[in-house]
Order: sequence, then structure tokens, then C-alpha cells
Amino acid sequence: MKSSLRSIGDTAAQFGLATHVLRHWEDSGLLRPERDPAGRRLYGDDDIVRIATILRSKAAGMTLEQIGVLLDDDHGPQRHRVLQEHLAELDRRMAEMHLAREMTQHAFDCEAHDVTRCPGFRATIQDMLDGTRPWSIDAAQALP
Repeated sequence: MKSSLRSIGDTAAQFGLATHVLRHWEDSGLLRPERDPAGRRLYGDDDIVRIATILRSKAAGMTLEQIGVLLDDDHGPQRHRVLQEHLAELDRRMAEMHLAREMTQHAFDCEAHDVTRCPGFRATIQDMLDGTRPWSIDAAQALP
């Protein structure tokens, strides 16, 4: 079955991206589209799969460098290390999200005027108050 080829504009539009994003990913080595005789990029079915993989991986918090290892045939052992580290990071983030959800749910359900004075709400952040769980946001992100 022959792959259908798409222009950079059509391909970018399919994913809601600007064309410069696809060019950047190509410059980064993540994409290798074919070229027509005039040098215009042509994206085939395999390129479309790679773009979807890049987008899903970015949504999961992977860096372009990590995605490059994921997509590169020559990085088998390194791929497992990168993916193992990313799985550990996803587990950490999911645990943080779970705690954040518990805190938010309690704040939503709480009838206290000031939730920070509510003992039940304080219990949802006790690990941070007693220092058993470090705060995970960079100080730069916490600044207004």
C-alpha cells in the first residue's frame, strides 16, 4: 500500500500546529519528511505517526531530547532508561495530582469561611507543613 503524501500546511493543519513547529522538529532530528523535486516537504503516513507520537509524548511531559531517544532506532538501551525515568516522573506527578485533588475536593466541600483554618483542610497539606513532603514547584514558578 502506497503512503499518501501531504504538504507541510496540510500536515500542520491536521494537528492544529504552525508549520514552523514541524520545521523545528525536523531540525531537531525528530522528523525526516520526503521532499518533492522543488524541495518542498512531503509527509507520509509514517511521518504522521511520528507527529502524533511527539504530541502525545510532549503532553505526557517528555522533552524533545527524550522524544528523540524514543524515536531513534539506535538508542535501544538508552530508550529503556529514558522511559523508566519518565515513568517514575509520571508516577510522581500522578501522586501530586491525587493529593492536589484531595485538597481541592475538601476545599470545595468545606463550609469553613477560611479553609486554611479548617482542621480537615489542614490535614490535606499536613505532609508539607511537617516537612515530610517537599514542595515540588521551582521557586521561579511560584513567583507572581
